[in-house]
Amino acid sequence: MLKVIPVEEAVGMRLAHDITEIVPGKHKGPAFRRGHVVRPEDVPKLLDVGKAHLYIMELEEGELHEEDAAKRLAGAAAGPRIRLTDPVEGRVNLVAEIAGVMKVDTELLNRFNALGDLILATLPSNSYVKKGDVLAGTRTIPVVVKEDLVKKAEAICKAKPIVTILPVPSRRVHLIVTGSEVFTGRIKDGFEPVVRRKVTEMGSDLEAVKLAPDDPARIAAHIKDSLKAGAELVLVSGGMSVDPDDLTPEGIRQSGASVECHGFPVLPGSMFLMAYLKETPILGLSGCVLHDPVSAFDLLLPRLLAGEKIMRSDIITLGHGGLQKKHDH
Repeated sequence: MLKVIPVEEAVGMRLAHDITEIVPGKHKGPAFRRGHVVRPEDVPKLLDVGKAHLYIMELEEGELHEEDAAKRLAGAAAGPRIRLTDPVEGRVNLVAEIAGVMKVDTELLNRFNALGDLILATLPSNSYVKKGDVLAGTRTIPVVVKEDLVKKAEAICKAKPIVTILPVPSRRVHLIVTGSEVFTGRIKDGFEPVVRRKVTEMGSDLEAVKLAPDDPARIAAHIKDSLKAGAELVLVSGGMSVDPDDLTPEGIRQSGASVECHGFPVLPGSMFLMAYLKETPILGLSGCVLHDPVSAFDLLLPRLLAGEKIMRSDIITLGHGGLQKKHDH
């Protein structure tokens, strides 16, 4: 139960919740924390932040303070390898303890948020996150909530947490750069440095780089050799478009690979190709990898390194959010 009193009469009483101060463009945070005993000198500051009245709290049976509720909500929603922060201004964050691919069960998330008077906000599912990244935040809307409401949220998460992280182990990655102009030395390859940087940033090793002319048989042979050498992910770059010399898709097919999807609803990255030879993923990279900072490659690389099998049904869903912000044409 909450009782409202004028701030001038609150001296000597404990604050029921954090009091937020906002300085536009400079600062947002608690000016006073829950439990602070109001002093006479605090009154002008409280008035400055718009608090002419304060709550005095007397919890009844079956009621929870917002901070205690938020801790329980966060604990229910979080999967393994995720730590919880202490409450600040009624909010508890879920923080990654490892780098990996964040997964959100959106059906459970929607059921959770449909309860009312409590919220859970997350990063988009399938985001690549680093250790220490904030994945989600939860809080209640009122300062005091019924414990039964929190129990309903906990029940939603009982069988499966809403937010989880897939670890991204170190993988053996091979790159096959296609194009007769590169193979003959006419121009210098630009794929390797970009691919190497992105693969290395995710903790894997670009173990081998091979050059192939615009010859499907030669491309296919390199792919099969990579599998024999133990590659866990094969990237094949260049020659993915519609010109007569763009023969990489045919080379992937001639290797015996099963093509899951050629053509992604992602810009840039619409000409990408996803295939599997036995169980080894083969990803065909188009030229956008050379010049666009974010493309379909960045959306799929962490998931493939995490061991996900990307099917056509997964690729179809990339259309929602598939237009990357820095792609303007």
